[in-house]
Parts: sequence; C-alpha cells; structure tokens
Amino acid sequence: MKTLLTRVTLLAALSSTAGAQAADLNELIEAAKKEGAVYSVGMPDSWANWKDTWADLKGQYGLKHQDTDMSSAQEIAKFEAEKHNATADIGDVGFAFARVAVAKGVTQPYKPTTWSDIPDWAKDDDGHWALAYTGTISFISNNNLVKEAPQSWDDLLQGDYKVTVGDVGVAAQANNAILAAAFAKGGDEGNLKPAIDFFAELAKQGRLSFTNPGVANLEKGEVEVAILWDFNALNYRDQIDRDRFTVTIPQDGSVISGYTTIINKFAKNPNAAKLAREYIFSDQGQINLAEGYARPIRSNVTLPESVAAKLISNDQYTNVHPVTDFSAWEKSARTLPRQWQENVLIHQQ
Repeated sequence: MKTLLTRVTLLAALSSTAGAQAADLNELIEAAKKEGAVYSVGMPDSWANWKDTWADLKGQYGLKHQDTDMSSAQEIAKFEAEKHNATADIGDVGFAFARVAVAKGVTQPYKPTTWSDIPDWAKDDDGHWALAYTGTISFISNNNLVKEAPQSWDDLLQGDYKVTVGDVGVAAQANNAILAAAFAKGGDEGNLKPAIDFFAELAKQGRLSFTNPGVANLEKGEVEVAILWDFNALNYRDQIDRDRFTVTIPQDGSVISGYTTIINKFAKNPNAAKLAREYIFSDQGQINLAEGYARPIRSNVTLPESVAAKLISNDQYTNVHPVTDFSAWEKSARTLPRQWQENVLIHQQ
C-alpha cells in the first residue's frame, strides 16, 4: 500500500530546522484544508502520472482537484488575462517558460522544505519556480529493424537506418533534439551550426525521416530510430513491448530540460497550490513522477525497484547539459526553421 505524505511526515522532514518553519508548514496544511480544492492547468492525470499526486492530496488533505490541459504558453496567458478572476491556482510549464512567467508578473514564490535538494540550475533564487522532473533527449530504436542500437550521435551518423526527428522549428521536442546534437558536436545555445551540419549529412544520405515519432507509428514499425525525450521514449516502449525497443542517452552529449510548477499570483486557493508543490517535491511526490517515466529532480530519493526499473540507469546521464543561456537559445530557436529549410531539407532525397 502506498505510504501517503501525512502531516507527521511533512513535519518530520523539518526535524533539523527551526521550529518556526514547522509551525509555518502546519499553518499551511490547515489553510489548504480550509480552501479544500486546487485547480490546475497543464497537469492532466495522464501526464507524468499526476493522477497519483492528485489522489494523494485528496486522500490525505481532502483537496478536490480539476485540471484543464493546455500548453505552457496558454497557461501563462490564462494567468495574465484572468488576473483577480483566476480560475487556476497552479500550472506546469516547460523550463524555457519559467522565466517568461516571472517576467510577466503572474507567479508567486514558495520554497518547499526539500529546497536544498534541488540543483541550483533547476530553481529560481526566490522560489518562483523549480523543476520537479527532467527530460533528456534520447534515442529509441526498434530492435527488429536496427541491429545495434546507437549509443552516440556518431553511431547515429554511421548507421544504415532512417532517423526520425519530428517537426523541427515547431515542436519543442524536435528543437531540443537539434540543441542536444549541437552540445555533442561542440556547439551551444547560440551556435547550432554543428547540429545543422550533422542533420544535413543525414539528409544527404537519405536517412532523415519525417514520420511522426508517436506511439502509433512506433507500434506499426514505421520508425527505425527516433529522437525523443526520455520520458516519452520509455513510456512508448512500455506501452508497446519493452523487449522490442531500446532507449539510450547519447553518450557524446545531450540536453537536459524539464518542467516546473508555477503558482498563480492571483490564485483563489494559494495555500492548496503551495501544499501541492510541497508534496510534489516530497519523496512520494517524486516517486509518483517516476511512475510516469518522468525523472525526479531530487537525486536523494530512493525509488522502489519496480519504479527504478522503468527508467534509464544514472550512469547514462553523465554527459547531459542544461540550457544556461536562455537568451541565446531563444534567438536560435527563432531562426531554426529557416536554417533547417535552407541547410537540411534542401538535401532531402
């Protein structure tokens, strides 16, 4: 039976901290219970196993929940448009959108009690955002069609199979695949040329595929190798047939990103939203995310064997790079569609 995060266990996490903090947390729990509900956007049951976290919050604290699924940009726009007529308390947005939300003045800070366990690169100094889970660009290979699953970008270039990258210039996953290749080939957020050259060579070989790398096409055998976020690749693998696919992190370099909760500055249930963030960063909250193939941000959480078995081993993640120059990456992402068209698609056979 799953162990829920009770008030006792929350307060126990503060055993080495000041009593005032424990009292504050106790007050937060009581205030959240009085609000009785938390309304989210972009946090549906099926994404990153949010359903278990919502069930835990309801079972332990009586918090009713409702979600409206939408994109990161739509979430921020909703917070900004509704302001004091807010219908959402908390949302989950991609790493690149966290600073956008803060700049627009639609967030409020809250640092969970496990704040010190979160890497500095993955959190805001003032507590407006912090990545709860990460995604790293990976390769998924169909073992029936590919003799040796690629372990690196160099392996990918030397293969004899087609490589699916998705809708570059439109989809965030595909754009990050380009950035991952850039990191591996000596480029960075402001220099995607090494990656463009890499994919141009694939196109010249006639090995660049534009088949949608979704679960349906993987299942039908229409994808030989695809470049996907690891949590999508692992989820698709297990949905279809665990033995039929191999998922690897490119060992010559990849990009690591993630998703962060943002608490609406104008939330009608701010304490429930803060308690939700507290739970998300607790041990059980992190395990819930891992159940949904999302890699927990806290490395000091011990995952049950059955959950750990769903994920890729830690030793594959030694050469992954977070985005640190968001300004440069934003500029590169804007010019990427034209670069892709003029330097890659022109060679497609």
